[in-house]
Amino acid sequence: MRDENLTSHLLKANVYMKVDLTKLRHEFLQGGLKRDDLDDDPFKQFSHWFKQAEEAGVIEPSAMTLATADNLEISCRTVLLKYFDYQGFVFFTNYSSKKSKQIEVNSNVALLFPWLALERQIKISGRAERISSVESLKYFASRPRDTQIGAWASQQSSHLSSRQALLGQFEAMKNKFKQGDVPLPDFWGGYRVIPDTIEFWQGGEHRLHDRFVYTKPVDDWVINRLAP
Repeated sequence: MRDENLTSHLLKANVYMKVDLTKLRHEFLQGGLKRDDLDDDPFKQFSHWFKQAEEAGVIEPSAMTLATADNLEISCRTVLLKYFDYQGFVFFTNYSSKKSKQIEVNSNVALLFPWLALERQIKISGRAERISSVESLKYFASRPRDTQIGAWASQQSSHLSSRQALLGQFEAMKNKFKQGDVPLPDFWGGYRVIPDTIEFWQGGEHRLHDRFVYTKPVDDWVINRLAP
C-alpha cells in the first residue's frame, strides 16, 4: 500500500511539474535592420542573407521548418531547401508522407529559417504545388546512389516494426537496383512553395526587433515594417 501511495504521489508530482525558464534571457545585439538595407526584390534579399548565413558557418542554413495543415491537424517538421528561383522555394519528399497528404488537402503552407547565430529569421507563407516529374528527375539523378535507394526503401510516415526492418528493405532495394541507374520513384518528388509574403526578422535590443514583410498585392512587391 505504501508503494502504491508513493507511486501515486510521484505521478501527481510529475503531472504538475513546472520547469521555470524565465531566467533564460539573451539580448540581441548584433545590429538592427533598416529599410535602406533591404533590396526591393525579396528573392535577392533572401539570396543575400542566405549567403551571409553560409559565410558565417550557420549549421545547415538550408534547413527550414515547414508547417502544413489539413482539416484536423497542424504539423511542422524540418526539411531542406534544395533550390529557389523567382517562382519559389523547392523541397523534396515522399508524396505518401504526412506533409504531402496535408498539402493535397490544403496547399497553404509556411516556412521558417531560424538563423539564430545571426539573430535572424525569415518567414515565408504561400501555397505549395508539385513540380514537374522532369524537374524532380533532374534533382533525383544528382543524389548519391544510396540516397536514391533510400527513397525507394522508406514508406515515409508509415509505422515501422523496427529499424532492422527498414535496413532490410534498404538492402532489398539495393539488390533490386544493383544494375543500371536507380529510377525515380513515382511516389517521390518536389514541391515548390510560391510565396505570398516573405518576412525578414532581425533581433533587436530590449526585444525591439526589426521586422519587414514583403507582400505582392498586384504586380510589384510592397515592403512594410511590422511592430516587434
